[in-house]
Amino acid sequence: MGQNNQTFKAFRVEEQDGAFKTSIQQMPFQELAEGEILVKVHYSSLNFKDALSASGNKGVTRNFPHTPGIDAVGIVEQSNAEAVAVGAEVIVTSYDLGMNTDGGFAEYIKVPANWAVSLPSEMSMKDAMVYGTAGLTAGMSVQRLIEQVKPEDGKIAVSGSTGGVGALSVAILAKLGYTVAAITGKASEEAYLKNLGASEIILREDFENLDKKPMLRTAFAGAIDTVGGVILENLIKTTQPLGAVTACGNAASIKIDLTVFPFILRGVSLLGIDSQNYPMEKRTAIWEALATTFRPDALMEVYEEVTLEQLQEKIDLILQGKLSRRAIVRIAE
Repeated sequence: MGQNNQTFKAFRVEEQDGAFKTSIQQMPFQELAEGEILVKVHYSSLNFKDALSASGNKGVTRNFPHTPGIDAVGIVEQSNAEAVAVGAEVIVTSYDLGMNTDGGFAEYIKVPANWAVSLPSEMSMKDAMVYGTAGLTAGMSVQRLIEQVKPEDGKIAVSGSTGGVGALSVAILAKLGYTVAAITGKASEEAYLKNLGASEIILREDFENLDKKPMLRTAFAGAIDTVGGVILENLIKTTQPLGAVTACGNAASIKIDLTVFPFILRGVSLLGIDSQNYPMEKRTAIWEALATTFRPDALMEVYEEVTLEQLQEKIDLILQGKLSRRAIVRIAE
């Protein structure tokens, strides 16, 4: 058991004179509170929110020093909760993990038992972190969308399609038989997106520069938006009657400027996606779908594997918008 070593390795962020720096440190084990579990982490993954925490963003993490990492998968080594047994393989994503609770960029995490999802039998631990919060969010978005829009209804647009949520959404929708148009600012990634299952590539700058009219000619049966702002506005304006658009991100902007016309004249639905506080019963069902019916053929082509020591380089790239694959962090040797 890891506690015999008295300490464990973690990627820490510290504040010094108003500046933030990261380093690999040895952290002491602490006693479990009632209802908590101690998980030996095998894999984590890098998300934009992790990069913000690692750079000292107080809107994500209030107090430092801190260990980021909103995703983790591993094996329970200690449990003070009847519902979670020692030896269980579990996924922990969202809630407060990696935000104000020390996160998955460490050899161990200590969390409330009710944050843990049992790893589906058809899914490996690496698979779980290729998905991570991005995959959970993509799965939620796809599930909400397919409840209203069928493959025969028409084309589905996915924005931010080279990002984690976008790429996995493209791949899952293609697996389910949908025709997918991928919206991206990276023309160089056309081959990658088509390999994921996109049938059409739309450049972001072209889609942002559509007419400013309250409604536009319809182009899509539905859409998954991961960026917000003008892209989301134009997706709503170009969605056909009784179509649906999901919204889960704000990388482009937190604001949208719309009339009510798409909603009251075409019956378009705007569906909000919140993976952080998603109910456990529905969360578990999405993970089961990701392991089976939603699992895309190209799942293992959307990631690269790094160690804790290589993590800062990837954090810098994701903050610059230059990370083109999901970074999966291998923790256990």
